[in-house]
Amino acid sequence: MRRLAALFERLDATRSTRAKTEALVEYFRGAPPADAAWGVYVLMGRRMKRCVGAAALRQWLTEESALPAWLVEETYASVGDLAETVALLLADRTAAPAESVPLAEWFEWRLQPLAALPASEQRALVTGWWRELPYLECLLATKLLTGALRVGVSRSLVTRALADCLDVERVGVERALMGEWTPSAAFFESLARPAAVAHPDQPYPFHLASPLEGAPDALGARERWIAEWKWDGIRAQVVRRAGSIAIWSRGEESVAERFPEIVAAAAALPQGTVLDGEVLAWDGRGVLPFASLQRRIGRKAPGAKIQRDIPVRYLAYDLLEADGADLRARPLAERRARLESLVREATAVAGGPGAGGWSAIDVSPVLPCGSWGDLAAAREQARVRGVEGLMLKDAESVYRAGRQRGAWWKWKLDPLTFDGVLLYAAPGHGRRSNLYTDYTFGVWRDDALVPVAKAYSGLTDAEIRDLDRWIRAHTREKFGVVRSVEPLQVFELAYEGIAASTRHKSGVALRFPRILRWRTDKPAREADTLAALRAVLEAPRG
Repeated sequence: MRRLAALFERLDATRSTRAKTEALVEYFRGAPPADAAWGVYVLMGRRMKRCVGAAALRQWLTEESALPAWLVEETYASVGDLAETVALLLADRTAAPAESVPLAEWFEWRLQPLAALPASEQRALVTGWWRELPYLECLLATKLLTGALRVGVSRSLVTRALADCLDVERVGVERALMGEWTPSAAFFESLARPAAVAHPDQPYPFHLASPLEGAPDALGARERWIAEWKWDGIRAQVVRRAGSIAIWSRGEESVAERFPEIVAAAAALPQGTVLDGEVLAWDGRGVLPFASLQRRIGRKAPGAKIQRDIPVRYLAYDLLEADGADLRARPLAERRARLESLVREATAVAGGPGAGGWSAIDVSPVLPCGSWGDLAAAREQARVRGVEGLMLKDAESVYRAGRQRGAWWKWKLDPLTFDGVLLYAAPGHGRRSNLYTDYTFGVWRDDALVPVAKAYSGLTDAEIRDLDRWIRAHTREKFGVVRSVEPLQVFELAYEGIAASTRHKSGVALRFPRILRWRTDKPAREADTLAALRAVLEAPRG
């Protein structure tokens, strides 16, 4: 644990990519293999399930610190992070630093068995750790306990450092860390032989697109680029190998059991096939809103009714493996041609399209627009089709891991917008825990304001400080750390989509709301109405 704490401190102290890489390489070279494996697990952003609830931890902290409960709660509200609050309040109560417990032992013999213990034993163990650990190790141990540890390094930086440390090709390490794996000394040592780590269901690292910020004609000749719809679904790879079928989300979660229709269709694919594409909720008119797909995502074993109500479809746009051969180094145009042939043959094997006139696995169509102007006109139809815009992909591009600027671009529609009134504010987290940075906005329904969105981003640091002062001076009521404010400030907000919702008082849910600007020029009475948002919701699609 002490070695991980030292690494955490070094990473937190620099923004230099080179310095972070050097720190990671030193950590991997110096840590025992089992500890290094768990270090990779943490650095890659993987988390254990929460062992103990936050309420229990706050109660134990109150008892252990011998401070009034109100003071502990106020401190937590001010700090904004439970693990940091624990480490700060108990900093002068820890014993002399004990011998450091190896990181592997922390996970395998301390944290993992904790969930099965009664609360009294959990309390005795956790508070004992708090007493024996110095500040930074106490902070990290509590974050591991709650599953809230975030380290300021990217996945690509970790794989680069591992490749440097082990003197192997980075592409092999990237693939070895995809999918499911168990941290162990043997696993870490096997990373020096990436091919030995592979298992039949293993996906490939995803190739990511960059946002297109200017006009597409700056990309050169239109003929060089393959254009597709940018679907609003779940990016996923379908893996058909060794008699099994797996579906992996971009977040490296196995989701096959949630989409049995796609699994059934994948049975017609040849062995040694890996597709890259999008899982979509789909009906006779086309793609359904993402909110419909979310209902399927939340069910690990969907019943017959929800499969009828919300059918799903997989639209593939790349072929990464065929007949067991890795095709990622081949040009995209070649991969696409083979993909269309492969899926066409699989559909024929499966007996053709289903009862709805479409197959559960199909190919995402290429748009035939001959000029950038024609493509721009097609893009304007994206919203009515239920898609986010267009994808532009270099026909000669190979398939690499991570974001490869210049090869694939996402040309999204401009977001939808509305003007909302600030109703509530809450403190942020981390460095912003002393400022009100989490906001709730409402729109008019008759003469009352109804909350419709929460937003956390979009203002400059100066605007956040100005708004924080205004919130403190214009608070009407306090609900714990949340303040209701005088409904006077108007903000323009952007959002990507809207769906009906029974969970929200307004009856609607907005996707990815964020602040565009503070409308100091606009009185609250001129903010938007719920009826205007509902009109967007009820707009025809197809």
